[in-house]
Amino acid sequence: MKEKLILGAALGSCVHIGGLHHFLKLAESEGFKTISLGPAVPVIRFIEEIIKHKPLVAAVSYRLTPEVAALLFEELKKKVKVNNLTGIKFIFGGTPPAAEAAKRSGLFEKVFSGTESIKEIKAYLRGSDNKEEDNAQENTLIGRINKKYPYPLLRHHFGRPNVEETIQGAKEIADAEVLDVLSLGTDQNAQEFFFNQAEMNPAMDGAGGVPVRKPEHLKAIYDASRCGNFPLMRCYSGTNNLLQWAEMSVETINNAWAAIPLCWYSVIDGRSERSLYDAITENKNVMKWYADKNIPVEVNESHQWSLRDAHDSLAVVMSYLAAYNAKKMGVKNYVSQFMFNTPPGTYPAMDIAKMTAKRIMLESLEDENFKVYREVRAGIAHFFPVPAIAKGQLAASIAVSLALQPHILHVVGFSEGDHATYPGELIESCNIAHGVLHNCLEGLPDMKNDAMVKNRREELLEEAAVLLEALNTFGINVSEDPHGDANVIAKAIKYGLLDAPHFRGNVHLCGEITTSLIEGAWYAVEENSGRIIKEKERTDKILKDKGKL
Repeated sequence: MKEKLILGAALGSCVHIGGLHHFLKLAESEGFKTISLGPAVPVIRFIEEIIKHKPLVAAVSYRLTPEVAALLFEELKKKVKVNNLTGIKFIFGGTPPAAEAAKRSGLFEKVFSGTESIKEIKAYLRGSDNKEEDNAQENTLIGRINKKYPYPLLRHHFGRPNVEETIQGAKEIADAEVLDVLSLGTDQNAQEFFFNQAEMNPAMDGAGGVPVRKPEHLKAIYDASRCGNFPLMRCYSGTNNLLQWAEMSVETINNAWAAIPLCWYSVIDGRSERSLYDAITENKNVMKWYADKNIPVEVNESHQWSLRDAHDSLAVVMSYLAAYNAKKMGVKNYVSQFMFNTPPGTYPAMDIAKMTAKRIMLESLEDENFKVYREVRAGIAHFFPVPAIAKGQLAASIAVSLALQPHILHVVGFSEGDHATYPGELIESCNIAHGVLHNCLEGLPDMKNDAMVKNRREELLEEAAVLLEALNTFGINVSEDPHGDANVIAKAIKYGLLDAPHFRGNVHLCGEITTSLIEGAWYAVEENSGRIIKEKERTDKILKDKGKL
């Protein structure tokens, strides 16, 4: 018997060998020698070649009528027995109906229906087909990334408006094995008042997610997901009592990584009554708590500004400040979320320019103690409520976002433009993502090198540098490190150095900036004329008005 030899053939009258060819190439990458007999191989010839080559594995492909397949499998099974070929491992690959016929034949050690991931196929080739054992070894975010990359981990939010429905959904999703990270969405009552439930408004129960009211609810949802591919789980940080939320989520759901804002969940967005200074201070302390436990941290900051129509250079700066402060708090593994299609109307080229500018700024912070992991997602606000259109938007956004070579793909359910995702819709959305990855993960033109993208990226990097220097000037007399000082950042927001149009009318903020979508990019503009205002002009005026120049 030849060492690790696989002999493959498309059996009977089947001429479709694309799947067989790709399987054999994958086997070669895992150290196997392979022989392909090609299309339309009669059973008798297949047997003769098996006797001649004595392979370790005989791989059968068939993609035609399952009834005919069943007859071929029966003929093959008889000839295997007559020729005493029981020492050969037979495997099958084909369409799901043909795969069902292959399973019924009892001939094949392994049956592939075309729905399996590359990871599953490689696991079989490596002799590890125990999913529970395999996934139990991948119970950390970095561990899963290292095992799968360049194929990104898939993450999806989930939280139905009652606990029991969420428990059942978590099991259904885990069993489907379509994602790596189940991101639990809790309702706003839980996020804000879990530790002071007397202040909850019962009319808001289930608004925005699952109404968890005790740690046992979280534990039950987590336990229900301990099946299938054993997805990692994480949840919102809470908008009040963030440290208590951190402790509880790590204890109950083994929180895979933290998602904490720098400035938000405060008077800035009304999701708590914390002042800007108090929110930034508390948020940074929770970053440190996670860092001390070597749990990765995501600071979901930059896209919050873009959701309020902030101009692109400010979004780049806030991405940098979020990572800078996380690093200062001791975070070693940093997850950076890049939300595309935000604000709505952003062109794909301008999105890639903005996101790659962020990436360059973030990776300038990397060293032996600080590593950035890229997470991409579609922007929820751009999804149409029409499912067929939304599915196209989801696929298109994913294809564009692959320009960042993501470690994590945060899938946004196509239904989110209309309603919170049901388990079946979540599974379908993840499968849409897998389809895009199947076609586009390798071989796409490098969109980062497009001339329009490069020109806009350089413009954003220059503008971001001006704004960061202005922030430094603004706070240099009160802090040795203005970029990492809660008081400086809070005052920069109050005085408009860091500003967004949606802040208008909020007494705690500024809201004097005007922004506009111009040729697919977002700029700060003069309110009446629409003239683009560069960061130097904008920040100099603010600094002069505040006596900093």
